[in-house]
Amino acid sequence: MHTPKDNQKRTLDRVLSKFGVGSRTEARSWIGAGRVTVNGKKVQTPDVWIDPENDRVELDGRPLTARQKQYLLLYKPKGYLTTYKDPEGRPTVYDLLTGVKDFVFPVGRLDQDTTGLLILTNDSAFGDHITSPESKVPKTYLVKASVLLSDEQLDRLRQGLALADGPTRPALVTRIRDGAKYSFFEITITEGRNRQVRRMVEALGAKVLKLVRTAIGGIEIGPLEIGKYRALAAEERLALGGMSKKPSHAGRPVVPPAVPRDRETRQAPRRNGKSARWASENRPRGHNGSARKP
Repeated sequence: MHTPKDNQKRTLDRVLSKFGVGSRTEARSWIGAGRVTVNGKKVQTPDVWIDPENDRVELDGRPLTARQKQYLLLYKPKGYLTTYKDPEGRPTVYDLLTGVKDFVFPVGRLDQDTTGLLILTNDSAFGDHITSPESKVPKTYLVKASVLLSDEQLDRLRQGLALADGPTRPALVTRIRDGAKYSFFEITITEGRNRQVRRMVEALGAKVLKLVRTAIGGIEIGPLEIGKYRALAAEERLALGGMSKKPSHAGRPVVPPAVPRDRETRQAPRRNGKSARWASENRPRGHNGSARKP
């Protein structure tokens, strides 16, 4: 099936999800069961393309209207899946969204063992902008590697390296510290491939022992507690892009300034006399002061 040239059109299952009534998986089930009509006619093909602005969509005979847009920021804990339901009954991020009545979907994913920031929304255009490689919205991670990494290995990450699905873009990389057996570093990427950071580290001959996403664009964890969520402020949404109507801002990447490495001490530059927070705390919350902000 070819995608229509009209950018306003969407597949029926996606339209139902965009209205905030449920996930695309649920929508496909309802469509297949004959519960959905378009302009008065029953449609049982979820991949049919419709115009949500002009076509009348009904579920169980009730017309659908767009819900109020929601934009949430969640500090995902380890052990939670970024999916709506798990057939094995494992916990998902939706178990943490107490008080959220309308359906929201995750913008990108974090695997079960990865913690950190996750945006959830019912605004598909906003979500598409954040995840699109063309938008170049940076995502920053703190990494604990299974071995001591050399400066040459970190340089490979900075320059971009070859993965099975193609070469990666150059990344911003800062060594935080080295322990007796492990290296701790920060990496900022502008792509969103599946398990990308883990695969990049594996390409160096190491493994990721701990991975925390500490920032999306200029939004950091800050005081947000693990397992909790908050609404994104209007200025935060605009800073991420995809919402401003001004053409000059459309698709503009939020690029963090580089932080110089300290090859002698193998640590990030000190901030107000203190080293990077992750060098002294097990639970990182982002960086302040003179450090770069993605």
